[in-house]
Amino acid sequence: MAAARERRLPQLHLTLDAPTWAFRCPAPAPVTAATPSTSAARPDGEFRLSDFDMLKVLGRGNGGTVHKASHRRTSALYALKIIHRGHPGADEEVDVVRRVDSPHIVRCHSVLPTPSGDSALLLELMDGGSLDSLVRGGQGGFPEAALAEVAAQALAGLAYLRARRVVHRDMKPANLLVNRAGQVKIGDFGIAEVVSRAGKYRAAYEGTAAYMSPERFDTERLHEGEEDRVDPYAADVWGLGVTVLELLMGRYPLLPAGQELTWAALMCAICFGELPALPDGSASPELRSFVSACLQKDHRKRASVAELVAHPFVAGRDVAAARHALREVIAQRV
Repeated sequence: MAAARERRLPQLHLTLDAPTWAFRCPAPAPVTAATPSTSAARPDGEFRLSDFDMLKVLGRGNGGTVHKASHRRTSALYALKIIHRGHPGADEEVDVVRRVDSPHIVRCHSVLPTPSGDSALLLELMDGGSLDSLVRGGQGGFPEAALAEVAAQALAGLAYLRARRVVHRDMKPANLLVNRAGQVKIGDFGIAEVVSRAGKYRAAYEGTAAYMSPERFDTERLHEGEEDRVDPYAADVWGLGVTVLELLMGRYPLLPAGQELTWAALMCAICFGELPALPDGSASPELRSFVSACLQKDHRKRASVAELVAHPFVAGRDVAAARHALREVIAQRV
């Protein structure tokens, strides 16, 4: 049966070298020339694609391409995401774009018209890249203080999304972006979903298999009728837990080092495997407890975002020290 399921599943690992982001367009504000964009410049319709020079490609995926772009008049730098016309989920991504506006979400400045009919999202450029690029730079895992700050800021973003009934569905290091100021923001809403007011949600197999929760990775394990009762936000908590553990260990944590991330290996590890044993002294009791609360295989027992915000690992951190530790990591690895 596993082989049959494997044949009908989509591509398992859909990461970009640098992820992409999409959000609602806030009110106009000035942009400082020759600097990365950090606030909205103009509402929809006032920018044109021809206003920008494409400097380099930041990432490519099935849905489109992300460019580093410079505004010709001001020299302000942006990330410009071109979503290919007809790509499944393109309309949904633009819908999410128009719902969110938060300092914990990568900011959208405008949705640009294109001659080809593609969707073009003009986005804040995060000059530190992704957490994935930082942890894969060969310098090992993050110090615990920096991890606490990553968790706190990511949870602030997830709390904001939950308040607006948005499920990200692809939480992973590649979709958490950072800047040199030490800010962590959630990006890439390519498979995000808005939960209906009735609470209906599909526990569908979409996203990056390595970071999927058990109830989404293998929906056939759900009891009859349970799919409609799955907490849709629990999957994002699982993805955050895997992310924190990966940043601690410096590699993907749910399989042994060097093992290929095949569908069968991931299914066994995610749905049935135990959490990796961490050596004594490698993590505090608070961090171990936080990861365990995120990675409960039964979605009904998994901690909520609100519970994790109040967890001692996050709420009890020394905020100034944690932010300094994260800025140090970014400065050393970018």
